Amino acid sequence: MPVPSIVRSRSADSGSRLVRSLLPGPGLTALLAVAITAATLLPLAAPQLTRRFVDGALAGAGTGSLTLIALGYLALAVAGQAARLATAGLASRAAWDGANRLRHGLAEHVLGLDPAFHARHTPGELIERADGDVTAIADFVVAFLLDVVAGLLLLCGVIVVVSAVDPRVGAVLLVYCALVGAGMVVAQRLAVPSAARSRAAHAALSGFVEERLAGAEDLRANGAGEHTLRRFHQVSAAEWRTGRHASAVGSSVLAGTGVAFAAGTALMTALSGTLSVGTAVLLFQYTLMVRTPFERLIDQLRHYQAALAGVARVRGLLAERRTLTVPAAARELPAAGPLGLELADVDFGYDDRPVLHGITFSLAPGETLGLVGRTGSGKTTIARLIARLYDPASGTVRVGGQDLRQVASASLRGRVAVVGQDVRLFDASLRDNLTLFRAAPGDDRLREVLVEVGLDRRDLDAPLGPVSAGEAQLLAFARALLADPGLVVLDEISSRLDPATERRVRRSTARLLAGRTGVIVAHRLATLERVDRIAVVADGRIVEYGRRRDLLADPGSRFARMSAAVRR
Repeated sequence: MPVPSIVRSRSADSGSRLVRSLLPGPGLTALLAVAITAATLLPLAAPQLTRRFVDGALAGAGTGSLTLIALGYLALAVAGQAARLATAGLASRAAWDGANRLRHGLAEHVLGLDPAFHARHTPGELIERADGDVTAIADFVVAFLLDVVAGLLLLCGVIVVVSAVDPRVGAVLLVYCALVGAGMVVAQRLAVPSAARSRAAHAALSGFVEERLAGAEDLRANGAGEHTLRRFHQVSAAEWRTGRHASAVGSSVLAGTGVAFAAGTALMTALSGTLSVGTAVLLFQYTLMVRTPFERLIDQLRHYQAALAGVARVRGLLAERRTLTVPAAARELPAAGPLGLELADVDFGYDDRPVLHGITFSLAPGETLGLVGRTGSGKTTIARLIARLYDPASGTVRVGGQDLRQVASASLRGRVAVVGQDVRLFDASLRDNLTLFRAAPGDDRLREVLVEVGLDRRDLDAPLGPVSAGEAQLLAFARALLADPGLVVLDEISSRLDPATERRVRRSTARLLAGRTGVIVAHRLATLERVDRIAVVADGRIVEYGRRRDLLADPGSRFARMSAAVRR
């Protein structure tokens, strides 16, 4: 049987989307171009003044003339530093604007991926990929504009000027730079894989820590602290080993480049022996200028490695595709009233494990269905298919007469509400927890739904603070009431509640289901006292289906036997 999976498309689309996110606007691009040009040309002019000063001093030029040359050199130096500062500021702005756009796009993309994707990746890992990797890319963009682009322009300018002064020295300098550049390319190819492994290990460590912190109470209660620490040492040791290897590769590249620069400086000095003193000083200064861009490139190699690793990982994340696609001409569910529900011969499985087989049933608008069965029988999976968290491998799920695969996402989420046993609350106000940070329909409506579910809280802007499991469940009911859905799916809503709280939840359930179609997944049969129909699920199949009163009246039905066993 076919099974759902995330489709990975390593296409150029993810790469172009990444590039578009990072590109600055035309105005900022123009300012950057001016700043980088100034930061390149101003340093190139300074050695010319040095040559004039030295040759003039040796020729006996006057103090006034030499002072003017010195002041000109000082002005060029100050202007060059100002241009570099301007380039740094503009580059930082461009990088962080682009990084924030990329973070927004990544967060939106990840939130839209299927549950199967999130089941394979911890929140800590995704945070590291959507934030840590983007930060590494942003850092490199700054370094690229400041040290790579400006440095390469300066390097080309130096070679042109030196060639104009002495073609022989210029030719040697060009060959020397080409050899050093080729060596850096080879070094980069060796260094990037180690940097990628280091970032992947760091993401794994972040995911491990986040997951264990979230489960700290269970770990302490069950005496699993020692095992957790052992695993932490193993994961952190792997992160340390990969980081040490990446650092060793970078240090080796830096040491090799230092030796190459020392040899190049010695060669340039030897070739300058037949020139005037001022020209020799000029060539020596230009040789030092050649060294500076390369040193900056080497210094930024770690940023480069981390950025390339981050780019690869971000592209991989952007290349993840949903299986729950929606056609361009998507349909809308009826905007008001209860919605009918039909599952026709539905099969489904997780990975290589079949879960549902030939599930078929239907509900008229306004009817309520109770799904019962042992743990692992497939009840929650049916609920997920109704909410279109997954698509069936075969068969059809229809709501309001429409195949859910043809329904627009906004229409589906607005008309089908899901309330589960794990209610996510946020460190925010009561208002934000009710509206999930969306525009509120008005304070009167918010207070109305709170009263409707039995929560007497008036200060909507107060922090939510600690709440009980029952209050969290009632807040989830209030969220669903705000949406005014036509179909409600309730999944094990009372499994963790005490009897008194369960009674409050039942009253709220009745209010929520009034005038709506409902599907209730339940272990406690008392939750199903008011449902119209019952479906008994076993081993991924509906083994019994009918009206609740008819099944109870038949002593031979599975549901009647289950109810009798509970009463005993």
